[in-house]
Amino acid sequence: MTSVLYDAPGPRAKRRNIVYTAAFIVLLALAVWWIFATMKDKGQLEGSLWEPFIQAQAWTTYLLPGLGNTLKAAALSLIIALPLGAIFGIARMSDHRWVRGPAGVIVEFFRAIPVLLLMLFANEFYSAYTGVSTDVRPLYAVVTGLVLYNASVIAEIVRAGILSLPKGQTEAAKAIGLRKGQTMTTILLPQAVTAMLPALVSQLVVIVKDTTLGGAMLTFPELLNARGTLAANYANVIPSFIVVAIIFIVLNMLLTSFASWLERKLRRAKRSTGAVLAADTAGAEEPVAEPGVRTDDGRAV
Repeated sequence: MTSVLYDAPGPRAKRRNIVYTAAFIVLLALAVWWIFATMKDKGQLEGSLWEPFIQAQAWTTYLLPGLGNTLKAAALSLIIALPLGAIFGIARMSDHRWVRGPAGVIVEFFRAIPVLLLMLFANEFYSAYTGVSTDVRPLYAVVTGLVLYNASVIAEIVRAGILSLPKGQTEAAKAIGLRKGQTMTTILLPQAVTAMLPALVSQLVVIVKDTTLGGAMLTFPELLNARGTLAANYANVIPSFIVVAIIFIVLNMLLTSFASWLERKLRRAKRSTGAVLAADTAGAEEPVAEPGVRTDDGRAV
């Protein structure tokens, strides 16, 4: 099908695409075969290395508590970063320079700093200037770093989502006398949510994966850090990496699937007007003049 963006492929292009696809599948199969052959030669497919993952002890002692800490840190970071990012995103669009300027500086500053550096700085800050115990300090540092970085990114997502809306929405709101705050909360933000949702979910996936930085540098007992303890006890480094990678893949697939379902639901809700007709109104018919009676315009019926 030809469109404005591209032309429909012809017979030669279709044959070429089929050849490329077949070659890619063959190369992928060879790569998978080479990986499995190498692992077999190195003894990484031995049943004794994979047996701990069949037992409940490895999951209840190491993997599930680590996964719980990962989800805990990610959830706390999202709960704090989402409203904070929305506030800074809206502040960057303010008509007042004294609001727009500082908000822009804060967003650009924290967005430019690596999240790992923010975690390390937060850990040192809590250690030197607060009474936070060493048991929960890694969690505090990880959440602080994730909040500072991701709130600045979410602020840009919010600002881009609002700016993507047609200007007629704002002009129509001004025409009926709405203030800018009312326009933002009742018209622009509800419509921008659908446009922002894919980017927000992508950022949530980033938050979940970035919790591993705290495990690597701050000994935060998240999933990847728990994998290290498990591998040290069972001497199965490569299998433990593979299992943890599969857990992260499944978790992120669930998040993206939920986001796709929510986006479709929001789009269907936007297409629906929500208007309900009464039964008497729906069944009402226009009045018909009786025979022999003239209508208002003088025509005889």
